[in-house]
Amino acid sequence: MAAGAHALSAQSASVAETLSRVRAEVHRVIVGQEALIERLMVGMLCNGHILVEGVPGLAKTLTVSTLARALDLHFVRIQFTPDLLPADLIGSEIFSQADGRFTVRRGPVFANLVLADEVNRAPAKVQSALLEAMQERQVSIGGQTMPLDEPFLVMATQNPIEQEGTYPLPEAQLDRFLLKVKVDYPTRQEERQILEMGLSPAPAAVHVVASAADLALARRAVNEVVIDDALKDYVVQLVYATRRPAAYRLPELASLIGYGASPRASIALAQAARAYAFLQGRGYTTPDDVKALAHDVLRHRVVTTYEAEAEELTTDDIIDRVLDGVDVP
Repeated sequence: MAAGAHALSAQSASVAETLSRVRAEVHRVIVGQEALIERLMVGMLCNGHILVEGVPGLAKTLTVSTLARALDLHFVRIQFTPDLLPADLIGSEIFSQADGRFTVRRGPVFANLVLADEVNRAPAKVQSALLEAMQERQVSIGGQTMPLDEPFLVMATQNPIEQEGTYPLPEAQLDRFLLKVKVDYPTRQEERQILEMGLSPAPAAVHVVASAADLALARRAVNEVVIDDALKDYVVQLVYATRRPAAYRLPELASLIGYGASPRASIALAQAARAYAFLQGRGYTTPDDVKALAHDVLRHRVVTTYEAEAEELTTDDIIDRVLDGVDVP
């Protein structure tokens, strides 16, 4: 597809440039983590939530808080623990003896960027309250339904190495996350830069380079990005191949996949690929955009079998095979 055939309008190109400045500002504070920063911005453009898996100390909190400051958004970090209550998350009614009335005290979920740290440590009732906030973008307190702030993005984290005292997230809640991003250790050169920054007497200041209004413009501008019919078919075939692998010359995957991705995955993959193309300053989507986001969209939606575990195959390994087995348009 020719670049000139689907170029961004002047206004949309200007908004894309603003987001480039946001990314550059975050990188003044965060060394490396390019994939995490890019996926966070994809989530914001798609109005979707992100689940992040990584060991402690990889700057997950700092990345989100820095992005919030660069966009002048309200950021809140909530530490999820086994004794957390739904009221600790969404708020509750407080009785005032002065006037004999109940008033609503809003919880920390009323923010623009919410970091749900170690989300799998909270019990089912808390996860259910978070699920309503994520899906409906509203909460119910004392019979009142209250809309959440706009924009509203949940970034939830999981620790992959310490599972004692955790509550596995239900599949229904996992499916609500647009992306699941795996964060790895920095390279040796990046860690050397991190060390230098850590020894600096004053941390780097974060400047506001955009606003919620700019983000709203960017979300509308993403709708300009073209995703043609052949690419839509490619997205559907990738997702369908996780359910019926034999139809795509992948019969060996049938015993390795317990459940394939839901139709929500097709929507998420198309939206994410389009937003990814926009972040690159393009007005059209390519197969490479789809491939770049396929693992993040599918890894928490494809359920593997015990046979896959016995063969030490991860969900990412299976997605690799699906990408190899489906013809690229």
